[in-house]
Amino acid sequence: MKLQGPQKLDWYIIRKFLVTFFVALAFLSLLIVIFDISEKIEDFVRKEAPLKEIVFDYYLNFVPYFLNQYSPMFVFLTVIFFTSKMTQDSEVVAILSSGISYHRLMVPYLLSALFIALLSLTLGQWVLPHANATRVVFEQKYNPWRKVKMGHDMHYKLEDDHFVYLESFSAYNTTAYNFTLEDLSGGQLRSKITAESAQYDTVNGVWKLRNWFIRDYDEGMGDHIRSGRQMDTTLSLTRDDFFRNRYTIQELNARELNQLIETQKMRGDASVNMSLIEKNNRVSLPFSTIILTIIGVALCTKKKRGGMGWNLAAGTALGFSYILFMQFSEMFVTTDTLPAGIAIWLPNYLYTIIAIILYIKAPK
Repeated sequence: MKLQGPQKLDWYIIRKFLVTFFVALAFLSLLIVIFDISEKIEDFVRKEAPLKEIVFDYYLNFVPYFLNQYSPMFVFLTVIFFTSKMTQDSEVVAILSSGISYHRLMVPYLLSALFIALLSLTLGQWVLPHANATRVVFEQKYNPWRKVKMGHDMHYKLEDDHFVYLESFSAYNTTAYNFTLEDLSGGQLRSKITAESAQYDTVNGVWKLRNWFIRDYDEGMGDHIRSGRQMDTTLSLTRDDFFRNRYTIQELNARELNQLIETQKMRGDASVNMSLIEKNNRVSLPFSTIILTIIGVALCTKKKRGGMGWNLAAGTALGFSYILFMQFSEMFVTTDTLPAGIAIWLPNYLYTIIAIILYIKAPK
């Protein structure tokens, strides 16, 4: 390879990086579809899912989501693959022998990784949530393994010091059982509404209370009781708040997700952990692209006896260990061991240290 200055070198490496990465994504997309459809074809046939919906509503939305979730590892393997080949072909030796420093060699790698990281961040925050909404609707309609969870013993704080408690909530008939609404305005119990059940009217956006009692308290703590068979009331609470799961949270863009987190924190909603995991993952995963790129380059710019095979084996093991660590970090959040802002970023903290050590040793 004949070098004609750093600018030529930059474009040479950037082109190799991006072309290899996107060709690998295209190949992986095909594999994902083949393996996924072989697993679910019987369910699609049994549920009589139209081919148009399978292709456009499911796979055209599922594949980009999957690739974006694991793009850091794909970047890592891409860097290892083409950098190992450059090393084996003595191109890296030629570059460094021409007077270009190891630090300068890293510039096109970092620019490429930054481009992919920003692309992944933009997709994850604003584009893919809309695609996920279409995919989730399809899965709820045709996939029998996607079951809606029931809620039990839930407490919510609404605005103006109103608190809701319910013993259970059924997503199938959108009904809360043993429903209680307390008004604690000014730090004092003002009224308490109890009902045998409260069904959410999705058309009018109201709750239909059945067999209800209202106990109003005056300043002297005297009370007055009213009751009835049915009453409609409006609350800043919808059926979705009772059975939000990780899949429905994926439908929210960055602004909507932040609003949901604020509301969940105000209500004391335990499912806020899922929202915080999703929020932090959307930022930490793109950031890890840069870290893993540095590790990949540091591992592969020196010739080894095993050649590309050794580099690919070591890189794959390191990449899977990163994914495994990510799963453990989410467990720290769901068990309330660590805050999401710390736990989700733990893999990046650890692998940043590894990247620094490898980067320092690599030029030697």
